[in-house]
Amino acid sequence: MYRYDQYDQAIVDARVEEFRDQTRRRLAGELSEDQFKPLRLMNGLYLQLHAYMLRVAIPYGTLSGKQMHMLAHIARTYDKDYGHFTTRQNLQYNWIKLADAPDILEKLATVEMHAIQTSGNCIRNISSDQYAGAAADEIEDPRPWAELLRQWSTFHPEFIFLPRKFKIAVIGTEEDRSAIQLHDIGLQIVRNDAGEVGFRVYVGGGMGRTPMIAPVIRDFLPKAELISYLEACLRVYNRFGRRDNMYKARIKILVHELGADEYRRQVEEEFLHTRTLGLDAPQAEVDRIAAGFAPPPFETGLSDEINRSDPDFAPPEFWAWVDQQVAAHKAPGYAIVNISLKPVEGIPGDASSDQIDLMADLAEAYSFDELRITHAQNVVLPHVKKADLYAIWQKLDAAGLASANLDLVGDIIACPGLDYCSLANARSIPLAQKIATRFGDPARQRDLGELKIKISGCINACGHHHAGHIGILGVDRKGEENYQLSFGGSGAEDASLAKIIGPGFSEDGVVDAIEKAVNVYTAQRSDGERFLDTYRRIGDAPFKEAIYG
Repeated sequence: MYRYDQYDQAIVDARVEEFRDQTRRRLAGELSEDQFKPLRLMNGLYLQLHAYMLRVAIPYGTLSGKQMHMLAHIARTYDKDYGHFTTRQNLQYNWIKLADAPDILEKLATVEMHAIQTSGNCIRNISSDQYAGAAADEIEDPRPWAELLRQWSTFHPEFIFLPRKFKIAVIGTEEDRSAIQLHDIGLQIVRNDAGEVGFRVYVGGGMGRTPMIAPVIRDFLPKAELISYLEACLRVYNRFGRRDNMYKARIKILVHELGADEYRRQVEEEFLHTRTLGLDAPQAEVDRIAAGFAPPPFETGLSDEINRSDPDFAPPEFWAWVDQQVAAHKAPGYAIVNISLKPVEGIPGDASSDQIDLMADLAEAYSFDELRITHAQNVVLPHVKKADLYAIWQKLDAAGLASANLDLVGDIIACPGLDYCSLANARSIPLAQKIATRFGDPARQRDLGELKIKISGCINACGHHHAGHIGILGVDRKGEENYQLSFGGSGAEDASLAKIIGPGFSEDGVVDAIEKAVNVYTAQRSDGERFLDTYRRIGDAPFKEAIYG
């Protein structure tokens, strides 16, 4: 893992003291809420329906056991004993007292964490593949580049007040686990025909009110020119992005209105200038950062098999968990373990302080002291010996963390919705719980296969409903909560936007509608077809007929 140097620590410590003074002045009445609002948002502090919410940055989703323990301590001491993991690989506390916020930031700073640029019209937390550095199909670990981008973008004087918020994701595989085509900028590490490693650059994706899939702006960008090229991309946006209308201020609108070819032309023109400014990191600095992500000391000679021949070795639930939650690792004898935060009747993405502590303990004992947060609101132990899987499963099972539902119908993404968020029109959490309960039978979930349900409580799409195989959007319909149902979305390498299927439903009605849609799928699917594949093949007519008659 990357460790702070003296400059990183000095920046975070200085920000804590600055915000402590700002908070003191707000509590003393020396600052009005209007004056204080931009200051607290720069430190990830939101005012929600019932309390302040603090969003903690977890750059590219990577953290240590010590950092995870601190998150548990804060949840136990300053919140209601839990934290909420988000679709940006961050963590939110929903019940923060304003007077405690500086103390929380100070505690985070002691473990090299902060809440800087988790809000505001700036470059937000850089996200990445939760399997980075472990994936068997990886060209190169994308996290050193994500860390370089974090350092470049933190307090960048030109981009601290962009037309709107800005999100960047970096991956190193063909399989996209980070939805890069739905980001403002998505970077994919690729090889060109000469075998050189560089980046494919996507610009202009996003969800929200106007969802768009990002076009490719550059097929191949040399690694040595990454910063100067992104500087050019953002300069064009900063220069021409709409500041008169917040709904048209995202870069996706600019790319759409200019057209990808014209935006590309302007970026290349600006790039001729930015590449002469000495913005790109010297190779020595790239090497320094990359050294922080050196592979752990994997043991050699380990068996790559798990003992399935002995029926007394483990119960069937363990093998179901292995089949669903464990992914291939690049090192023989090791595996990637996905910990589900989606138990039946649970709140997607929530974990108690005890559960957070347990996951930290498991990382320290079994995963080289490393964890990852996923954009699907789960947690990953990236480097686990296969011989340790049963011991890990037993501990997870005892803590209510052994659900075997990764990418299945129970692995629902949901925003906090109207239970917490002042922007929401409808509740997401109770609906997610009802759907998970309706499809709670593990055998049925496995039979249905990959089926990604994503729920947003408002048009801002924090639940990524546009990218759901089944997407659900909560709206206000004459003072009543109503839910629009969409089919056919994907945030993966086959990115697509979900299409609204018809009129909306009540909370119970949408659960019944999903049941009917699933019945169409099981009747129409061919061997090996996912729900998404069947929908793309047969279209929406059979689903509409079943749902609306």
